[in-house]
Amino acid sequence: MPAIALAETGNGKDFPAKLTGQVLVCSIIAAFGGLMFGYDIGISAGVTTMDDFLIKFFPLVYEKKHRAKEDNYCKYDNQYLQLFTSSLYLAAIVACFFASIVCRKFGRKPTIQAASVFFLMGAILNCLAQNLGMLIAGRLSLGIGVGFGNQAVPLFISEIAPPKYRGGLNICFQLLITVGILAANLINYGTSRIHPYGWRISLGGAAVPALFLLLGSCIIVETPASLIERGKQEQGLYTLRKIRGVKDVEKEYAEICRATEISNLIKHPYRSLMKKSSRPQLICGTFIHMLQQLTGINVVMFYAPVLFQTMGYGSNASLLSAVISGTINVASTLVAIVLVDKAGRKILLVQAAIQMIICQCGIGVILKMFLLTTNTMPTVPAKVVVILVCVFVAGFAWSWGPICWLISSEIYPLETRNAGYFFAVSTNMVFTFVIAQAFLSMLCKMRWGIFFFFTGWLLISLIFSATMLPETKGIPIDEMVDRAWKKHWYWKSYFKNDSHDGSKRTEVAAEIEEKPAA
Repeated sequence: MPAIALAETGNGKDFPAKLTGQVLVCSIIAAFGGLMFGYDIGISAGVTTMDDFLIKFFPLVYEKKHRAKEDNYCKYDNQYLQLFTSSLYLAAIVACFFASIVCRKFGRKPTIQAASVFFLMGAILNCLAQNLGMLIAGRLSLGIGVGFGNQAVPLFISEIAPPKYRGGLNICFQLLITVGILAANLINYGTSRIHPYGWRISLGGAAVPALFLLLGSCIIVETPASLIERGKQEQGLYTLRKIRGVKDVEKEYAEICRATEISNLIKHPYRSLMKKSSRPQLICGTFIHMLQQLTGINVVMFYAPVLFQTMGYGSNASLLSAVISGTINVASTLVAIVLVDKAGRKILLVQAAIQMIICQCGIGVILKMFLLTTNTMPTVPAKVVVILVCVFVAGFAWSWGPICWLISSEIYPLETRNAGYFFAVSTNMVFTFVIAQAFLSMLCKMRWGIFFFFTGWLLISLIFSATMLPETKGIPIDEMVDRAWKKHWYWKSYFKNDSHDGSKRTEVAAEIEEKPAA
Protein backbone atom coordinates (compact mmCIF):
# COMPACT_ATOMS: atom_id res chain seq x y z
CA MET A 1 0.00 0.00 0.00
CA PRO A 2 1.26 3.54 -0.62
CA ALA A 3 2.85 5.48 2.20
CA ILE A 4 0.80 8.36 3.57
CA ALA A 5 3.43 10.15 5.65
CA LEU A 6 7.00 11.31 5.37
CA ALA A 7 9.85 9.24 6.71
CA GLU A 8 10.41 9.84 10.38
CA THR A 9 13.64 11.27 11.65
CA GLY A 10 15.07 11.52 15.09
CA ASN A 11 18.03 11.14 17.36
CA GLY A 12 19.93 8.11 18.54
CA LYS A 13 18.99 4.90 16.79
CA ASP A 14 15.70 5.93 15.20
CA PHE A 15 15.18 4.03 11.97
CA PRO A 16 13.89 5.29 8.60
CA ALA A 17 10.20 4.51 8.18
CA LYS A 18 6.94 5.85 6.79
CA LEU A 19 3.49 5.56 8.25
CA THR A 20 2.17 3.25 5.56
CA GLY A 21 -1.37 2.30 4.70
CA GLN A 22 -0.39 -1.30 5.46
CA VAL A 23 0.42 -0.40 9.07
CA LEU A 24 -2.75 1.67 9.44
CA VAL A 25 -5.05 -1.05 8.08
CA CYS A 26 -3.40 -3.81 10.13
CA SER A 27 -3.56 -1.69 13.29
CA ILE A 28 -7.25 -0.87 12.83
CA ILE A 29 -8.22 -4.47 12.07
CA ALA A 30 -6.27 -5.79 15.06
CA ALA A 31 -7.73 -3.08 17.29
CA PHE A 32 -11.18 -4.58 16.69
CA GLY A 33 -10.16 -6.92 19.50
CA GLY A 34 -10.57 -3.83 21.68
CA LEU A 35 -14.02 -3.14 20.24
CA MET A 36 -15.17 -6.61 21.27
CA PHE A 37 -13.74 -6.09 24.75
CA GLY A 38 -15.48 -2.74 25.09
CA TYR A 39 -18.76 -4.08 23.75
CA ASP A 40 -18.75 -6.81 26.40
CA ILE A 41 -18.06 -4.28 29.16
CA GLY A 42 -20.90 -2.01 28.04
CA ILE A 43 -23.44 -4.67 27.18
CA SER A 44 -23.28 -6.41 30.55
CA ALA A 45 -23.87 -3.07 32.30
CA GLY A 46 -27.07 -2.45 30.33
CA VAL A 47 -28.73 -5.87 30.25
CA THR A 48 -28.45 -6.21 34.04
CA THR A 49 -30.99 -3.36 34.36
CA MET A 50 -33.48 -4.91 31.89
CA ASP A 51 -36.49 -6.45 33.64
CA ASP A 52 -36.90 -9.23 31.04
CA PHE A 53 -33.30 -10.33 31.62
CA LEU A 54 -33.64 -10.18 35.41
CA ILE A 55 -36.94 -12.13 35.41
CA LYS A 56 -35.38 -14.98 33.41
CA PHE A 57 -32.02 -15.30 35.16
CA PHE A 58 -32.13 -13.26 38.40
CA PRO A 59 -35.75 -13.18 39.70
CA LEU A 60 -34.65 -12.32 43.26
CA VAL A 61 -32.89 -9.19 42.02
CA TYR A 62 -36.00 -8.26 40.03
CA GLU A 63 -38.17 -8.54 43.14
CA LYS A 64 -35.72 -6.53 45.26
CA LYS A 65 -35.41 -3.84 42.57
CA HIS A 66 -39.18 -3.17 42.61
CA ARG A 67 -39.69 -3.07 46.35
CA ALA A 68 -40.89 0.38 47.33
CA LYS A 69 -38.69 0.69 50.44
CA GLU A 70 -35.59 -1.13 49.19
CA ASP A 71 -32.24 0.37 50.24
CA ASN A 72 -30.89 2.56 47.40
CA TYR A 73 -27.37 1.24 47.88
CA CYS A 74 -28.27 -2.46 48.12
CA LYS A 75 -31.01 -3.16 45.57
CA TYR A 76 -28.61 -4.85 43.11
CA ASP A 77 -26.43 -6.63 45.68
CA ASN A 78 -26.45 -10.21 44.37
CA GLN A 79 -23.39 -12.45 43.97
CA TYR A 80 -24.81 -14.31 40.96
CA LEU A 81 -25.56 -11.05 39.16
CA GLN A 82 -22.01 -9.91 39.86
CA LEU A 83 -20.71 -13.30 38.66
CA PHE A 84 -22.45 -12.73 35.32
CA THR A 85 -20.25 -9.65 34.83
CA SER A 86 -17.05 -10.87 36.48
CA SER A 87 -16.92 -14.44 35.05
CA LEU A 88 -15.60 -13.00 31.79
CA TYR A 89 -12.51 -11.66 33.57
CA LEU A 90 -11.97 -14.85 35.54
CA ALA A 91 -11.65 -16.75 32.26
CA ALA A 92 -9.42 -14.01 30.83
CA ILE A 93 -6.93 -14.39 33.70
CA VAL A 94 -6.32 -18.03 32.79
CA ALA A 95 -6.53 -17.49 29.03
CA CYS A 96 -3.88 -14.77 28.85
CA PHE A 97 -1.26 -17.21 30.24
CA PHE A 98 -1.91 -19.68 27.40
CA ALA A 99 -2.14 -16.76 24.96
CA SER A 100 1.38 -15.64 25.93
CA ILE A 101 2.67 -19.11 24.97
CA VAL A 102 0.73 -19.13 21.69
CA CYS A 103 2.03 -15.62 20.93
CA ARG A 104 5.63 -16.70 21.26
CA LYS A 105 5.42 -20.10 19.58
CA PHE A 106 2.97 -19.39 16.77
CA GLY A 107 2.87 -15.61 16.41
CA ARG A 108 0.64 -12.63 17.11
CA LYS A 109 -1.65 -13.17 14.11
CA PRO A 110 -2.87 -16.71 15.03
CA THR A 111 -3.45 -15.51 18.61
CA ILE A 112 -5.71 -12.72 17.34
CA GLN A 113 -7.56 -15.22 15.13
CA ALA A 114 -8.12 -17.52 18.12
CA ALA A 115 -9.49 -14.57 20.10
CA SER A 116 -12.09 -13.85 17.40
CA VAL A 117 -13.25 -17.50 17.38
CA PHE A 118 -13.78 -17.54 21.15
CA PHE A 119 -15.61 -14.21 20.98
CA LEU A 120 -17.92 -15.57 18.29
CA MET A 121 -18.68 -18.72 20.29
CA GLY A 122 -19.42 -16.68 23.42
CA ALA A 123 -21.75 -14.31 21.61
CA ILE A 124 -23.77 -17.22 20.18
CA LEU A 125 -24.04 -18.96 23.57
CA ASN A 126 -25.21 -15.75 25.29
CA CYS A 127 -27.73 -14.96 22.58
CA LEU A 128 -29.30 -18.43 22.79
CA ALA A 129 -28.96 -18.86 26.60
CA GLN A 130 -31.82 -20.78 28.23
CA ASN A 131 -30.46 -20.92 31.79
CA LEU A 132 -27.85 -19.33 34.02
CA GLY A 133 -25.29 -22.07 33.31
CA MET A 134 -25.45 -21.46 29.56
CA LEU A 135 -25.25 -17.72 30.15
CA ILE A 136 -22.11 -18.05 32.29
CA ALA A 137 -20.57 -20.49 29.76
CA GLY A 138 -20.97 -17.83 27.09
CA ARG A 139 -19.33 -15.24 29.34
CA LEU A 140 -16.43 -17.62 29.99
CA SER A 141 -15.91 -18.09 26.24
CA LEU A 142 -15.93 -14.33 25.79
CA GLY A 143 -13.40 -14.13 28.61
CA ILE A 144 -11.04 -16.48 26.80
CA GLY A 145 -11.36 -14.22 23.76
CA VAL A 146 -10.56 -11.20 25.93
CA GLY A 147 -7.46 -12.95 27.32
CA PHE A 148 -6.15 -13.86 23.86
CA GLY A 149 -7.06 -10.50 22.32
CA ASN A 150 -5.63 -8.32 25.08
CA GLN A 151 -2.42 -10.36 25.11
CA ALA A 152 -1.81 -10.15 21.37
CA VAL A 153 -3.28 -6.92 19.97
CA PRO A 154 -1.25 -4.24 21.82
CA LEU A 155 1.95 -6.24 21.22
CA PHE A 156 1.07 -6.61 17.54
CA ILE A 157 0.49 -2.88 17.08
CA SER A 158 3.60 -1.87 19.06
CA GLU A 159 5.78 -4.17 16.95
CA ILE A 160 4.56 -3.04 13.52
CA ALA A 161 4.30 0.70 14.29
CA PRO A 162 7.19 3.13 13.65
CA PRO A 163 8.45 4.51 17.01
CA LYS A 164 7.30 8.04 16.19
CA TYR A 165 3.68 6.90 15.77
CA ARG A 166 3.62 3.93 18.14
CA GLY A 167 1.69 5.71 20.88
CA GLY A 168 -1.11 6.99 18.65
CA LEU A 169 -1.51 3.70 16.79
CA ASN A 170 -1.49 1.63 19.96
CA ILE A 171 -4.22 3.80 21.42
CA CYS A 172 -6.44 2.67 18.52
CA PHE A 173 -6.92 -0.44 20.69
CA GLN A 174 -8.25 1.66 23.57
CA LEU A 175 -10.22 3.88 21.18
CA LEU A 176 -12.13 0.89 19.88
CA ILE A 177 -12.71 -0.30 23.46
CA THR A 178 -14.50 3.01 24.05
CA VAL A 179 -16.35 2.73 20.72
CA GLY A 180 -17.46 -0.76 21.78
CA ILE A 181 -18.75 0.56 25.11
CA LEU A 182 -20.64 3.37 23.36
CA ALA A 183 -22.09 0.99 20.74
CA ALA A 184 -23.23 -1.34 23.53
CA ASN A 185 -24.90 1.55 25.40
CA LEU A 186 -26.74 2.68 22.25
CA ILE A 187 -27.89 -0.86 21.49
CA ASN A 188 -29.03 -1.39 25.08
CA TYR A 189 -30.96 1.87 24.92
CA GLY A 190 -32.82 0.60 21.85
CA THR A 191 -33.31 -3.03 22.85
CA SER A 192 -34.60 -2.13 26.34
CA ARG A 193 -37.91 -1.34 24.58
CA ILE A 194 -38.06 -4.71 22.79
CA HIS A 195 -39.89 -7.23 24.99
CA PRO A 196 -39.22 -9.93 25.97
CA TYR A 197 -36.06 -10.70 23.97
CA GLY A 198 -34.28 -7.34 23.69
CA TRP A 199 -31.46 -8.61 25.90
CA ARG A 200 -30.79 -11.45 23.41
CA ILE A 201 -30.19 -8.90 20.64
CA SER A 202 -27.82 -6.98 22.91
CA LEU A 203 -25.77 -10.03 23.89
CA GLY A 204 -25.81 -11.54 20.39
CA GLY A 205 -24.55 -8.27 18.90
CA ALA A 206 -21.04 -9.19 20.07
CA ALA A 207 -20.90 -11.61 17.10
CA VAL A 208 -20.64 -8.70 14.61
CA PRO A 209 -17.21 -7.34 15.63
CA ALA A 210 -16.04 -10.91 16.29
CA LEU A 211 -16.86 -11.89 12.73
CA PHE A 212 -15.17 -8.76 11.37
CA LEU A 213 -11.98 -9.54 13.31
CA LEU A 214 -12.04 -13.18 12.20
CA LEU A 215 -12.24 -12.19 8.53
CA GLY A 216 -9.89 -9.22 8.88
CA SER A 217 -7.23 -11.23 10.69
CA CYS A 218 -6.82 -13.31 7.55
CA ILE A 219 -5.34 -10.31 5.67
CA ILE A 220 -3.12 -8.71 8.33
CA VAL A 221 0.62 -9.38 8.28
CA GLU A 222 2.59 -11.09 11.02
CA THR A 223 5.02 -8.80 12.85
CA PRO A 224 8.68 -8.90 11.69
CA ALA A 225 9.83 -9.45 15.30
CA SER A 226 7.62 -12.53 15.65
CA LEU A 227 8.71 -13.94 12.27
CA ILE A 228 12.40 -13.48 12.99
CA GLU A 229 11.99 -14.84 16.52
CA ARG A 230 10.54 -18.04 15.01
CA GLY A 231 13.42 -18.43 12.51
CA LYS A 232 11.74 -16.90 9.44
CA GLN A 233 14.39 -14.26 8.72
CA GLU A 234 13.74 -13.75 5.01
CA GLN A 235 10.00 -13.39 5.51
CA GLY A 236 10.67 -11.06 8.42
CA LEU A 237 12.90 -8.81 6.28
CA TYR A 238 10.33 -8.78 3.45
CA THR A 239 7.51 -7.87 5.87
CA LEU A 240 9.65 -5.15 7.49
CA ARG A 241 10.27 -3.49 4.12
CA LYS A 242 6.58 -3.81 3.29
CA ILE A 243 5.30 -2.13 6.46
CA ARG A 244 8.02 0.54 6.63
CA GLY A 245 7.58 1.70 3.02
CA VAL A 246 11.36 2.09 2.53
CA LYS A 247 14.08 -0.26 1.32
CA ASP A 248 16.70 0.91 3.81
CA VAL A 249 15.59 -1.25 6.75
CA GLU A 250 18.92 -3.03 7.36
CA LYS A 251 19.64 -1.21 10.62
CA GLU A 252 16.22 -1.96 12.07
CA TYR A 253 16.43 -5.52 10.78
CA ALA A 254 19.83 -5.95 12.49
CA GLU A 255 18.42 -4.52 15.72
CA ILE A 256 15.49 -6.98 15.65
CA CYS A 257 17.90 -9.86 14.87
CA ARG A 258 20.11 -8.78 17.77
CA ALA A 259 17.13 -8.74 20.11
CA THR A 260 16.03 -12.13 18.76
CA GLU A 261 19.46 -13.69 19.29
CA ILE A 262 19.41 -12.52 22.89
CA SER A 263 15.82 -13.71 23.23
CA ASN A 264 16.79 -17.18 22.01
CA LEU A 265 19.43 -17.37 24.76
CA ILE A 266 16.60 -17.06 27.28
CA LYS A 267 15.10 -20.51 27.71
CA HIS A 268 12.90 -19.56 30.67
CA PRO A 269 11.52 -16.04 30.10
CA TYR A 270 9.33 -16.14 33.23
CA ARG A 271 12.39 -16.93 35.34
CA SER A 272 14.33 -14.18 33.58
CA LEU A 273 11.66 -11.69 34.63
CA MET A 274 12.69 -12.28 38.24
CA LYS A 275 16.26 -11.09 37.60
CA LYS A 276 17.19 -7.72 39.05
CA SER A 277 17.56 -6.05 35.63
CA SER A 278 14.01 -7.13 34.66
CA ARG A 279 12.29 -5.96 37.84
CA PRO A 280 11.78 -2.30 36.86
CA GLN A 281 9.71 -3.25 33.80
CA LEU A 282 7.87 -6.00 35.70
CA ILE A 283 7.00 -3.75 38.64
CA CYS A 284 5.90 -0.79 36.54
CA GLY A 285 4.17 -2.87 33.85
CA THR A 286 2.00 -4.69 36.39
CA PHE A 287 1.51 -1.95 38.99
CA ILE A 288 0.09 0.54 36.50
CA HIS A 289 -2.57 -2.01 35.51
CA MET A 290 -3.53 -2.55 39.13
CA LEU A 291 -3.78 1.21 39.61
CA GLN A 292 -5.76 1.56 36.37
CA GLN A 293 -8.54 -0.60 37.76
CA LEU A 294 -8.39 1.01 41.20
CA THR A 295 -9.16 4.42 39.71
CA GLY A 296 -12.78 3.25 39.90
CA ILE A 297 -13.35 3.43 36.14
CA ASN A 298 -15.00 0.03 35.91
CA VAL A 299 -17.45 1.03 38.61
CA VAL A 300 -18.62 3.63 36.09
CA MET A 301 -18.33 1.49 32.94
CA PHE A 302 -19.78 -1.78 34.32
CA TYR A 303 -22.49 -0.32 36.45
CA ALA A 304 -23.24 3.16 35.11
CA PRO A 305 -26.94 2.37 34.43
CA VAL A 306 -27.22 0.69 37.85
CA LEU A 307 -25.50 3.65 39.52
CA PHE A 308 -27.81 6.16 37.84
CA GLN A 309 -30.89 4.09 38.74
CA THR A 310 -29.67 4.08 42.34
CA MET A 311 -29.79 7.89 42.23
CA GLY A 312 -33.42 7.80 41.09
CA TYR A 313 -33.18 7.93 37.29
CA GLY A 314 -35.63 5.65 35.48
CA SER A 315 -34.39 2.66 33.48
CA ASN A 316 -34.31 4.41 30.10
CA ALA A 317 -32.92 7.63 31.59
CA SER A 318 -30.09 5.72 33.25
CA LEU A 319 -29.19 4.01 29.97
CA LEU A 320 -29.25 7.40 28.23
CA SER A 321 -26.87 8.79 30.88
CA ALA A 322 -24.54 5.87 30.15
CA VAL A 323 -24.70 6.73 26.43
CA ILE A 324 -23.66 10.31 27.21
CA SER A 325 -20.68 9.19 29.32
CA GLY A 326 -19.78 6.65 26.62
CA THR A 327 -19.73 9.36 23.94
CA ILE A 328 -17.37 11.45 26.06
CA ASN A 329 -15.22 8.33 26.53
CA VAL A 330 -14.75 7.99 22.76
CA ALA A 331 -14.10 11.70 22.15
CA SER A 332 -11.53 11.90 24.94
CA THR A 333 -9.65 8.85 23.66
CA LEU A 334 -9.20 10.74 20.37
CA VAL A 335 -7.50 13.45 22.45
CA ALA A 336 -5.04 10.81 23.68
CA ILE A 337 -4.21 9.75 20.12
CA VAL A 338 -3.30 13.36 19.27
CA LEU A 339 -1.33 14.13 22.45
CA VAL A 340 0.42 10.94 23.53
CA ASP A 341 3.30 11.19 21.05
CA LYS A 342 3.58 14.97 21.48
CA ALA A 343 3.08 15.69 25.19
CA GLY A 344 4.32 12.27 26.31
CA ARG A 345 2.93 9.56 28.57
CA LYS A 346 3.74 10.91 32.04
CA ILE A 347 2.20 14.37 31.80
CA LEU A 348 -1.15 12.91 30.71
CA LEU A 349 -1.14 10.37 33.55
CA VAL A 350 -0.34 12.99 36.20
CA GLN A 351 -2.85 15.60 34.94
CA ALA A 352 -5.67 13.07 34.69
CA ALA A 353 -5.01 11.61 38.14
CA ILE A 354 -5.59 15.07 39.65
CA GLN A 355 -8.77 15.51 37.59
CA MET A 356 -10.16 12.12 38.64
CA ILE A 357 -9.38 12.74 42.33
CA ILE A 358 -11.50 15.90 42.24
CA CYS A 359 -14.38 14.04 40.53
CA GLN A 360 -14.39 11.04 42.89
CA CYS A 361 -14.35 13.33 45.94
CA GLY A 362 -17.18 15.40 44.47
CA ILE A 363 -19.37 12.36 43.78
CA GLY A 364 -18.76 10.99 47.27
CA VAL A 365 -19.67 14.29 48.95
CA ILE A 366 -22.88 14.71 46.93
CA LEU A 367 -24.05 11.15 47.58
CA LYS A 368 -23.35 11.56 51.30
CA MET A 369 -25.40 14.75 51.42
CA PHE A 370 -28.32 13.89 49.14
CA LEU A 371 -28.70 10.10 48.63
CA LEU A 372 -30.16 8.51 51.75
CA THR A 373 -31.30 4.91 52.21
CA THR A 374 -34.71 5.08 50.49
CA ASN A 375 -35.11 8.55 49.03
CA THR A 376 -34.77 9.75 45.43
CA MET A 377 -31.90 12.18 44.91
CA PRO A 378 -32.99 15.75 44.04
CA THR A 379 -32.67 16.68 40.36
CA VAL A 380 -29.85 19.24 40.59
CA PRO A 381 -27.40 17.13 42.64
CA ALA A 382 -28.16 14.11 40.42
CA LYS A 383 -27.27 16.14 37.32
CA VAL A 384 -24.06 17.33 38.98
CA VAL A 385 -23.11 13.68 39.62
CA VAL A 386 -23.67 12.87 35.92
CA ILE A 387 -21.42 15.81 34.97
CA LEU A 388 -18.71 14.67 37.41
CA VAL A 389 -18.93 11.13 36.01
CA CYS A 390 -18.43 12.52 32.49
CA VAL A 391 -15.43 14.64 33.55
CA PHE A 392 -13.99 11.60 35.34
CA VAL A 393 -14.46 9.43 32.24
CA ALA A 394 -12.83 12.11 30.04
CA GLY A 395 -9.73 12.21 32.24
CA PHE A 396 -9.42 8.43 32.30
CA ALA A 397 -9.97 8.11 28.55
CA TRP A 398 -7.08 10.38 27.56
CA SER A 399 -4.68 8.92 30.11
CA TRP A 400 -4.90 5.86 32.33
CA GLY A 401 -7.22 4.01 29.94
CA PRO A 402 -5.03 3.83 26.84
CA ILE A 403 -1.59 4.68 28.21
CA CYS A 404 -1.35 1.74 30.63
CA TRP A 405 -1.84 -0.70 27.74
CA LEU A 406 0.64 1.28 25.64
CA ILE A 407 3.39 1.43 28.28
CA SER A 408 3.17 -2.25 29.21
CA SER A 409 3.40 -3.26 25.53
CA GLU A 410 6.49 -1.15 24.79
CA ILE A 411 8.74 -1.38 27.86
CA TYR A 412 9.92 -5.01 27.71
CA PRO A 413 12.88 -6.29 25.64
CA LEU A 414 12.00 -9.05 23.18
CA GLU A 415 13.37 -11.85 25.38
CA THR A 416 10.81 -11.19 28.13
CA ARG A 417 8.13 -9.33 26.15
CA ASN A 418 5.47 -12.06 26.02
CA ALA A 419 6.05 -13.14 29.61
CA GLY A 420 6.11 -9.57 30.91
CA TYR A 421 3.01 -8.58 29.01
CA PHE A 422 1.23 -11.66 30.37
CA PHE A 423 1.79 -10.33 33.89
CA ALA A 424 0.43 -6.94 32.84
CA VAL A 425 -2.72 -8.36 31.23
CA SER A 426 -3.37 -10.88 33.99
CA THR A 427 -2.96 -8.18 36.66
CA ASN A 428 -5.50 -6.06 34.80
CA MET A 429 -7.94 -8.98 34.57
CA VAL A 430 -7.48 -9.99 38.24
CA PHE A 431 -8.34 -6.53 39.50
CA THR A 432 -11.12 -6.12 36.94
CA PHE A 433 -12.60 -9.41 38.19
CA VAL A 434 -12.28 -8.43 41.87
CA ILE A 435 -13.97 -5.07 41.34
CA ALA A 436 -16.69 -6.49 39.08
CA GLN A 437 -17.44 -9.23 41.61
CA ALA A 438 -17.29 -7.01 44.69
CA PHE A 439 -18.53 -3.55 43.66
CA LEU A 440 -22.27 -3.96 44.25
CA SER A 441 -21.59 -5.53 47.66
CA MET A 442 -19.06 -2.78 48.46
CA LEU A 443 -21.63 -0.14 47.44
CA CYS A 444 -24.15 -1.76 49.79
CA LYS A 445 -21.70 -1.87 52.73
CA MET A 446 -19.60 1.28 52.17
CA ARG A 447 -22.28 3.43 50.48
CA TRP A 448 -20.91 6.84 49.49
CA GLY A 449 -17.59 5.94 51.16
CA ILE A 450 -16.65 3.72 48.22
CA PHE A 451 -15.82 6.81 46.16
CA PHE A 452 -13.33 7.97 48.78
CA PHE A 453 -11.85 4.46 48.72
CA PHE A 454 -11.02 4.94 45.05
CA THR A 455 -9.78 8.50 45.74
CA GLY A 456 -7.10 7.05 48.01
CA TRP A 457 -5.87 4.81 45.21
CA LEU A 458 -5.87 7.74 42.80
CA LEU A 459 -3.51 9.60 45.14
CA ILE A 460 -1.13 6.61 44.97
CA SER A 461 -1.50 6.61 41.16
CA LEU A 462 -0.57 10.29 41.03
CA ILE A 463 2.60 9.80 43.10
CA PHE A 464 3.64 6.64 41.25
CA SER A 465 3.22 8.06 37.74
CA ALA A 466 5.03 11.28 38.67
CA THR A 467 8.05 9.64 40.27
CA MET A 468 8.50 6.02 39.16
CA LEU A 469 7.59 5.84 35.47
CA PRO A 470 10.22 6.78 32.86
CA GLU A 471 9.10 8.68 29.76
CA THR A 472 8.99 6.31 26.75
CA LYS A 473 7.80 8.74 24.05
CA GLY A 474 9.53 8.27 20.69
CA ILE A 475 12.02 5.62 21.84
CA PRO A 476 12.43 2.55 19.55
CA ILE A 477 10.97 -0.46 21.32
CA ASP A 478 14.24 -2.44 21.32
CA GLU A 479 16.20 0.55 22.70
CA MET A 480 13.95 1.07 25.72
CA VAL A 481 16.34 -0.34 28.33
CA ASP A 482 19.28 1.87 27.35
CA ARG A 483 17.36 5.07 26.65
CA ALA A 484 14.66 4.97 29.34
CA TRP A 485 15.30 2.59 32.24
CA LYS A 486 19.05 3.10 32.58
CA LYS A 487 18.52 6.88 32.75
CA HIS A 488 15.74 6.85 35.36
CA TRP A 489 16.74 8.35 38.73
CA TYR A 490 15.75 5.23 40.67
CA TRP A 491 15.59 2.28 38.28
CA LYS A 492 19.11 2.86 36.86
CA SER A 493 20.57 1.22 39.98
CA TYR A 494 19.00 -2.08 38.88
CA PHE A 495 21.30 -2.19 35.83
CA LYS A 496 24.66 -1.43 37.49
CA ASN A 497 25.66 -5.09 37.74
CA ASP A 498 24.13 -6.05 34.38
CA SER A 499 27.54 -6.67 32.83
CA HIS A 500 26.83 -10.32 31.92
CA ASP A 501 23.75 -9.47 29.88
CA GLY A 502 25.46 -6.41 28.47
CA SER A 503 28.45 -8.39 27.22
CA LYS A 504 26.16 -10.92 25.59
CA ARG A 505 24.25 -8.14 23.86
CA THR A 506 27.51 -6.62 22.60
CA GLU A 507 28.80 -9.95 21.30
CA VAL A 508 25.53 -10.72 19.51
CA ALA A 509 25.33 -7.22 18.01
CA ALA A 510 28.89 -7.52 16.65
CA GLU A 511 28.11 -10.87 15.04
CA ILE A 512 24.96 -9.53 13.37
CA GLU A 513 26.68 -6.43 12.00
CA GLU A 514 29.07 -8.75 10.15
CA LYS A 515 26.09 -10.48 8.45
CA PRO A 516 24.57 -8.36 5.64
CA ALA A 517 20.78 -8.37 5.36
CA ALA A 518 19.45 -10.60 2.61
